[in-house]
Amino acid sequence: MKNIFLWIMRLTAALILLQTLFFKFTGAEESVYIFTTLGAEPYGRIGSGIIELIASLLILLPRTTFYGALLGAGTMSGAILSHIFVLGLEVQGDGGQLFILALVTFACCLILMYLTKQKIYYIKQKI
Repeated sequence: MKNIFLWIMRLTAALILLQTLFFKFTGAEESVYIFTTLGAEPYGRIGSGIIELIASLLILLPRTTFYGALLGAGTMSGAILSHIFVLGLEVQGDGGQLFILALVTFACCLILMYLTKQKIYYIKQKI
C-alpha cells in the first residue's frame, strides 16, 4: 500500500513538473510574462525548465526520488514565494491555477522526501 501511495506522489509531482515544460521551452505568453515580471526572462524561464526536467526524472527513479523531491521542493518554494510576493496568486486570469499546482507539487515533494529519507543513508553507503 505504501508503494502505491509513493508512486501516486511520484507521478503527481513529476507530471505537474513535466507538463509546465512545454510552456517554458516554447516561450508561451504566460511563461514569458511571469519571468519578465520577475526580471529573469529568458534565462530564468529556460533554467527553471531544465531544473524541473531534472527533478522530475530523479523523482521517477526510485533510487533518486529523495534528491529529485528535494530539487522539486526547492524549485516550487521559489515559485510559491514569487506568487506571494511578486506575481500575486492569480496570474493573467488563471484563477490561481499555477499557484495551486505549485502548492500540490511542493506538498508531494515534501511527502516524497519524508517517505524516501532512508535512501540517503543507502546511497552514502554505496559511495
